[in-house]
Amino acid sequence: MSAPVAPLDGTCLSGLPREPRHAGALTELVASLRRQARTLGMRETAMAAETSSAPAHVAFDVEAPGGGSIACRIDGWSDDADAPSSESVVQAACGLMSVHGRATGGARTLGVPYVSVLGATLALQGACAAALGRTRGGSQRRVGTSLAAAALLAAGQYIAGATARGQPERLLPGATPPDAHPPFISADGVVFELETLDAVPWRQFWTSLDVGLDAAGRGWQAFLQRYAKAVAPLPGELSAALAALPFARIAALGAQTGVAVCPVRTLGQRARDADIDAVLRQGPWTFTRGGCAPRLTPLAENESLPLAGLSVIESCRRIQGPLAGHLLATLGARVIRIEPPGGDPLRDMPPLADGVSARFHALNRMKDVHEIDIKSARGRDRVRELVRGADVFLHNWAPGKAEELELDAAALAAMRPGLVYAYAGGWGADNDVALPGTDFVVQAYSGVAERIGATGCLRGGTLFTALDVLGGAVASQGVVAALLARQLDRRGVAVESSLLGAAASLCADELAALRDDTPYAAARPLVDGVFETRDGCLALTCADRAALESAAHAIGVSAGRVETELAAVLRTDDAHAWQARLNAHGVPASAVAGALDALQDDPRIAAHLAPGSCTQVLSPWRFS
Repeated sequence: MSAPVAPLDGTCLSGLPREPRHAGALTELVASLRRQARTLGMRETAMAAETSSAPAHVAFDVEAPGGGSIACRIDGWSDDADAPSSESVVQAACGLMSVHGRATGGARTLGVPYVSVLGATLALQGACAAALGRTRGGSQRRVGTSLAAAALLAAGQYIAGATARGQPERLLPGATPPDAHPPFISADGVVFELETLDAVPWRQFWTSLDVGLDAAGRGWQAFLQRYAKAVAPLPGELSAALAALPFARIAALGAQTGVAVCPVRTLGQRARDADIDAVLRQGPWTFTRGGCAPRLTPLAENESLPLAGLSVIESCRRIQGPLAGHLLATLGARVIRIEPPGGDPLRDMPPLADGVSARFHALNRMKDVHEIDIKSARGRDRVRELVRGADVFLHNWAPGKAEELELDAAALAAMRPGLVYAYAGGWGADNDVALPGTDFVVQAYSGVAERIGATGCLRGGTLFTALDVLGGAVASQGVVAALLARQLDRRGVAVESSLLGAAASLCADELAALRDDTPYAAARPLVDGVFETRDGCLALTCADRAALESAAHAIGVSAGRVETELAAVLRTDDAHAWQARLNAHGVPASAVAGALDALQDDPRIAAHLAPGSCTQVLSPWRFS
């Protein structure tokens, strides 16, 4: 393989609005689209005029050699819902505030432009997929998506759990007190995360702190709930034991027992890491070109999905990798999922839907499963046989495992020229961080947890698996870009992505300013928050003075008094009434969704959901 490259240096992006002078409701979306396109190697040509403060959508075109021009449109909601939108308002309506709020004492914004960055990732991915389809003889010329589709994809596992027929989970904002879950704080004031995926080190760690086995056992069961339920109601004895010791002692005990200990770092600390220049320059991916390759299989006549006819082999666990495979299947690829003999144990995690874990179903329902013991020579031969007929090989094994199994990029490319070899990891290929590359540890290390915590006056990040989901979308985006690059350049491609790189994309501009020691002055909406009403909470965004005046008119106060009287006036009526009134005046506002099983009743997002044994989140893309 050669040195890292920008895979799409022959493609063009056009039509994005110029950088706005104000904090428009979709400013972060436009900024992320532009940043991602640049890091992928796209050349930006014509720009559109500046948008209004509350645009209904963002549109752009992608043109690839031999693929014609693909028109992409990103709405706030579904096609037939023209209500105004913003980052915070979509988080509120689609359940992300609800999930984040389970462990934070109540519904609140994530504090980072999560939906905007995820929406941009999906939009560019869809446009590149359509361009790839055109080079294979397809007819796709347009692709649409929405911020709501992105937010619902992120909440998909939690929606599945809340709607599992017969045994639904009902976890509302404030389900557990905010001080009952990680991160922890030491006697000398260091905020930190713990991580282990094994009960034995966990027990040894707490035993070394003189915590009883009963409390440690109850803590382990709660600790395991983080990834599945976004709560971790730990016994008070655990936090108390850690609060009595200095951080250095806690770190030493972690090293002795095999429990990872990671302080919650600031963005300033992250900006001084040796890898930050490369991360900001090339995004969350590392692409390398391989040997010569034939063109991809032509798209069959009348196929409506751009990756139809392509084959993906997926060997992944948990969330990040399986979500990447799910998105590739949604784009039309045949995904063959490798599971150990007896199946993935997460299939049995309750709540169940038709005998399978609802959460597992949300990520894996569109895949063909082959049970293979990859640790055995015979099993590895079966993997190689599958690869001989595949276009993509995707894994998220531990670092070094692929080489140990002799299933690394070089080995598989030698037998399948042109293979796109994709690795979805935690830290990135060139990073020597000696910590587990899991969501909550990467949040802490990357500075994202500190940024989320600062917004909500919390100790740390979110127990919603924000980076696993974004990392999965980033991984599938890398695969699509690599497939398009292969088709254009006739060479194989390897692509590596990471949770750490995905985390940087949430704060890229601030990280760049901190790296360069320059002031960071992001444009902020005049009003952007969650307010209590007579019944329920309301998310509201006023990007500029014009929007604030519209809000004043909607709530019946003078423009000069709206900022001081807004909170009090909103308490005089319920959240849904204010939502309707403010939306009618063009102001982004939404009642904060609490119970996830009620999301299908919202006409702005119902088109993205399908009922069944558990509610399924549908494809985030529309191709035509």
